[in-house]
Amino acid sequence: MKALRIYAGPAARKHIEQHGLRPQDVRTIPGAAGGPKGLILGPLDRFIFGRWLTQSSQPVDLVGASIGAWRLATACLSDPEAAFGRFEHDYVRQQFEVPPGQKRLSPHQLSERFAESLDTFYGGRIGEVLGHSRYRLHVVTSRGRHILGREGRARTPVGYLGAFASNSLHRKSLGAWLERCVFSTPGAALPFGTKDFRTRQHALSEANFNRVLQASCSIPFLLAAVHDIPGAPRGAYWDGGITDYHLHLDYQSAHDRGDEGIVLYPHFQQAVVPGWLDKGLRWRHKSTRFLDRMVVLAPNPDWVKTLPHGKLPDRKDFIRFANDAQARIAAWGQATREAMRLSDEFEAWLGNDGRSREILPL
Repeated sequence: MKALRIYAGPAARKHIEQHGLRPQDVRTIPGAAGGPKGLILGPLDRFIFGRWLTQSSQPVDLVGASIGAWRLATACLSDPEAAFGRFEHDYVRQQFEVPPGQKRLSPHQLSERFAESLDTFYGGRIGEVLGHSRYRLHVVTSRGRHILGREGRARTPVGYLGAFASNSLHRKSLGAWLERCVFSTPGAALPFGTKDFRTRQHALSEANFNRVLQASCSIPFLLAAVHDIPGAPRGAYWDGGITDYHLHLDYQSAHDRGDEGIVLYPHFQQAVVPGWLDKGLRWRHKSTRFLDRMVVLAPNPDWVKTLPHGKLPDRKDFIRFANDAQARIAAWGQATREAMRLSDEFEAWLGNDGRSREILPL
């Protein structure tokens, strides 16, 4: 059984049939929200950023939400293989001790601990990310509008109830409650069109980097919103996955402007779901013309069943192993070690002359 499956949109498949997939073909790399599921992509990240893309010199746009933003910011550090190794080590071993008298940590307590971990991880190294010679980072956040403009005990659940109902009718109507707010490497244009959803773009800086990354990972009701980010409009900023869960963005617009490159997407599943509120709306999980130039690298669902507990690591493991953190750490560690097969199989596929025959439709 193969661990890796490769899916491609029609234009990407045609490109591979004619030219193969070369590091110089890659123009954009998305990074999905999804919490611990992103750990399974660690070996692919180390290979792609540490060994494969180094064989080319073109600029590459990195577009991430939540853990995807954290992963892609890590790719911008010097010695990305070592940086990804530290990222995986720290993420797998994170533990949240609950103070005496509490059943669980409050959102504000979790946010404080997460802020501390970001300070530790990127301390003194933000300049490496923003000044990378090739990579242009775009961190997606969700900025609340109207009732969601500030976080509150009553207004937040009421606002998200309205957002859920509106999104169920039409995805674009979610823009009445939340807008896509992208923070980018200074001077970098967005590598996707924005007519699909209400969008703002602002510059990343030393002053706002950690707060932006924290906002992009701030799951509503689990972590506190980040308010009033420097260099952007006042308001509450939440997880970028709410508006753009798997970055189902209009990459085709970049092609229409003359960029004929490939969107290479290391992902933990085949479906590229538009927003977090679309998870249960199966009809929105299909591919669209936005993804025509996309290549998705994803684990084989049958291989996933061979991992500990028959699944990818996920946030529910914090509950499953609430009284045995070491068992969770062991399960996640085993899953990430098994994921080396994804990287090995991708490297072997790149050198296979018949590789186009192994591509599945996205």
